[in-house]
Amino acid sequence: MPLRYKIVNKKKLATTLFIDILGFLLIKPFTLLRRKKGIKRDSIKKILVVRTAYIGDVVMTTPVLKPLREMFPEAKISFLTGRKEAEILKNNPFIDEILLYDAFWFYPSSIGKGMSEYFKTIRRLRKEQFDLAIDLRGDIRNILFILFFSRAYHRVSYGVGGGSYFLTKVVPFKKIKHKIAYHLDILNFLGAKINTARPEIYLSSSEEEFKRVVFRVNGISDNDLVIGVHPGGRKKLKCWYPEGYVTLISHLIREFGAKIVITGSITEMKLAEKISSAVREKTISLCGKTTLRELASMIKSFDLFICGDCAPMHIASTLGTPVVAIFGPSKSWETGPYGNFRLIEKNFPCRLYCDENLCHHRPYHECMKTITPEDIYNAAIDLIKTKNKGSGLNI
Repeated sequence: MPLRYKIVNKKKLATTLFIDILGFLLIKPFTLLRRKKGIKRDSIKKILVVRTAYIGDVVMTTPVLKPLREMFPEAKISFLTGRKEAEILKNNPFIDEILLYDAFWFYPSSIGKGMSEYFKTIRRLRKEQFDLAIDLRGDIRNILFILFFSRAYHRVSYGVGGGSYFLTKVVPFKKIKHKIAYHLDILNFLGAKINTARPEIYLSSSEEEFKRVVFRVNGISDNDLVIGVHPGGRKKLKCWYPEGYVTLISHLIREFGAKIVITGSITEMKLAEKISSAVREKTISLCGKTTLRELASMIKSFDLFICGDCAPMHIASTLGTPVVAIFGPSKSWETGPYGNFRLIEKNFPCRLYCDENLCHHRPYHECMKTITPEDIYNAAIDLIKTKNKGSGLNI
């Protein structure tokens, strides 16, 4: 039996339900006599793919692009996403055009500026006259404000986020699964052949060069054990504690002489400084000093990457870097790493319905507090030994 809604936050669920009931009463009568539209491959000349928010989520949509191109080899494929997220899609050979829009429902700005940019975006989408529009998130806001108002002939997505009556094709949703599979199932529904599909980030040779410059400036050689640590994240509840990182980093440096590179955005510089100053041995901080693609270049060069559930975790997984991922309130079965990784998490039933914004569990934040430096250290050593077997590193 398909799930009706896939929304954890109770306020958002109530709001979506209210809008759905109202929208259904207003819109559905006009669609009852509408002919069901079959999607004929040779009639699809322009395709709009929508994933408007969050870098890690956009990374997890990239597996759909190759099978989509193979299914519609002659079509123009445009990908609508936010300005920060667009960096992930640069150089992707399966996209013809990246359209930039920071959706006001995800990135609030001033009312005047937000609405002006929205209407400008919609006018552009209507001008394109897309034959097929796909929302990979399955969110009522994307479906209504972008797909529906774009006037795309075919509008395809899930209905479990609300707004199914605005779609011409509703993708069935039967169970919770990893977001990569969630996205690919839309392509399965459209009839695409998916043999091998994995996330991809395409770095240029000049971007690859960035890590060599950083290594040279900081005296890092090819034989050094280089470990990246990303202590921050978009949501505070998903972050492990700075004191734990201090103990972990100190242990890795003392035991193995590891070169530790702390990464993060400019807003996470104070967190990085707090950790660095507490570690007696030298660490290298790149917080606020890299673009997203330069960060990706660095992550690709690491022997190991330690982090929480965050965008850099998905970048590391995509680029083949071994990952130790620390999970607390978020659901690893939906957003966990892939490839070569070790997952650190504790079994708390409240994680099933946690919205990752507020913790109602007592003791507070126990899912993270019960994770120890030893848990992560042991997983790290296991991964390093596996990766560097026969490499000459003394591990």
